[in-house]
Amino acid sequence: MSSGFSRGKEGTVIAKFEAAEISLLRSLVSMMLGIVSPGQTSDDPLERALGIGDSAVPSDPVLARLFPSAYEDEKEAAEFRRYTEATLRDGKRADAQTVHETARAGRAELSPEQAQAWLRSLNDLRLTLGTKLDVTEEVHDEIAMMSEDDPRYPAYVTYDWLTYLQDSLVRALW
Repeated sequence: MSSGFSRGKEGTVIAKFEAAEISLLRSLVSMMLGIVSPGQTSDDPLERALGIGDSAVPSDPVLARLFPSAYEDEKEAAEFRRYTEATLRDGKRADAQTVHETARAGRAELSPEQAQAWLRSLNDLRLTLGTKLDVTEEVHDEIAMMSEDDPRYPAYVTYDWLTYLQDSLVRALW
C-alpha cells in the first residue's frame, strides 16, 4: 500500500493518500463530528459555561464506547462524567476537524500536533466502526473468509484500512 504515513523532518509526519481515500476519510470524519456533537448541559448558566453536563451513561453503544465510565461505582462514574464529558466531546470534535481540514490527496506534511490529532481521531473512527460492526479479535480471520459480495464486506475492509492507517501513523510518530 502506498498510502499512509511516514516520518518527516523535525517531528513532522508525511501523509500520502489517493483522492478516493480522502473522500472516504472526510465522510467518516463528518460522521464522527455528528456523533460527538455537544452533549447535554445544564440549564444553569454557570454550569453551562463550565461545561458541566449530563451524568447519564449514553444509551447509544457507540457513545458508550467513546465515553466509557471511568469508575465501576455508578455514583463516582456519574460525577466524573458530569464534569468531563463535555470537554472530551470538544476534544474529539477538534481532532476530527483537524483531520477534515488537513486531509488532502497526494502528499501532505502534518505538524506533530496535527499528527497526534489524526492518531486520536483514527482511534475514535475505529472504535465507532468496530462497535457498529461488533468487531472481535477474530476480525482479520472474518475478513479473509468473507465474500466480497457480502454486504458487510466494505465496512469490514474500511475498519481494516483504518487499523492499517493507525499502525502506519504510530510507526511514523515513534
